[in-house]
Amino acid sequence: MRRVLITRPEPGASRTAQKLAELGFEPVLLPLSDTRPLPLGPEAVPTGAATVAVTSANAIRHATPELLSRLSGLRCYAVGPKTAEAARAAGLSPVHEGPGDALALADQIATSFSGALVYLCGQARFAGFEDRLGRAGVRVHPLESYDTVSLEYSSEAVCDRLADRPVDALLLYSAKAAHAAGQLTARTELRHLFEGAGFFALSERIASALGPNCGSAVRVASRPTEPALLALLATLSRTASSHRPFSPL
Repeated sequence: MRRVLITRPEPGASRTAQKLAELGFEPVLLPLSDTRPLPLGPEAVPTGAATVAVTSANAIRHATPELLSRLSGLRCYAVGPKTAEAARAAGLSPVHEGPGDALALADQIATSFSGALVYLCGQARFAGFEDRLGRAGVRVHPLESYDTVSLEYSSEAVCDRLADRPVDALLLYSAKAAHAAGQLTARTELRHLFEGAGFFALSERIASALGPNCGSAVRVASRPTEPALLALLATLSRTASSHRPFSPL
């Protein structure tokens, strides 16, 4: 059974582990990043705001109830189905469900919206969404409800988490986790755990954060969604026969 390392934080890590187990993989949890709430009250929402955009469910999860209550009457653009589901559960309405990609959502908003838009987001984020809206004449007002921080482990702790057994693949959901993974897997004392592993990234931007040493072992999902990432992992696993690693495929 192929072992897959999940680098995303909770609560998503356990959900991903369940999906991997259903697909016949052995999931191993080693979060390489974590999300932390930032103090942000309802007064941060500008007067007259009528529309909010959200590209991460974490932004909703870490927002205070008071802030969500202030946003509840605003038209909401959510990046994809999971974020839209979180927005509706938090009381935001009406919610427009986007295509699952932040840049594509920005294009959709730009074709039908002008003026100022509030953006519920993280402190560490991809600038492309705001840049694209800005070029289209949309004024973006960020509301940073959380930050993403890297987690560090000693080599002994990593060996313990992995039961000192090698993994076949690492799933990467953020640039911060990918950067941490690149540094972690480069440690000489951990080489026996990762030398045959492939890296599976949610996007090209995330893959590029790994660094130059991962080379051809990196695979990128066709779309920046977890279903696309897991479909890629499953497809390569089926075609890999009995040989490790994924990287020569």
